[in-house]
Amino acid sequence: MRSKIWAPLCALLILTAALTAGCGSSDDSSSSSAAKAVGNPTDRAFVAEMIPHHRSAVEMAAVAKSEATSTFVKDLAADITRTQNEEIGEMQRIDAQLAEADIEKGDLGMEAHAMGMDSSADELRGAKPFDEKFIAMMVPHHEGAIEMARVELDKGENPELKKLAQSIISAQQREIKEMRAHAKGGEAMDEMSSEDHSG
Repeated sequence: MRSKIWAPLCALLILTAALTAGCGSSDDSSSSSAAKAVGNPTDRAFVAEMIPHHRSAVEMAAVAKSEATSTFVKDLAADITRTQNEEIGEMQRIDAQLAEADIEKGDLGMEAHAMGMDSSADELRGAKPFDEKFIAMMVPHHEGAIEMARVELDKGENPELKKLAQSIISAQQREIKEMRAHAKGGEAMDEMSSEDHSG
């Protein structure tokens, strides 16, 4: 009697184990396919150009930390350092996945001038007035990053990089607006000061 009960029970346990194993292997294959990098040569070109672009912004920000005179520029420099270093790490991670997937590096089709790469941190050292020089260099640098990000949005395929590109556009458009407002405020203060002296 006992054997009649245990036989079907054992069969049921074996079947359950087999089904569980089958489900596990299915999950593994789906997760590995999900982990497979999606991208194209534009994605790799975007990373290849944006990483040094970000690094040059971080280098300029490092100079601003010690030489800026306004709280605005010092805070902006700190924000650039933090956010762009984080984005560099993210791009390096994604690029490693794209390289592992044998995706070749393409070309963004942009000149260095269009990417805002005409200037360097060396030009900032000892600049007077520093804040005005920093803004005059950082605005076109940001504009170049925005144009590069637009190419990624238009021609890239990697969803993480496209999301990052949109984030770069939003953040740097906002910072350009803030820098221009700060510069205009400084000009207004200079005009008021010159009027006071002439009066």
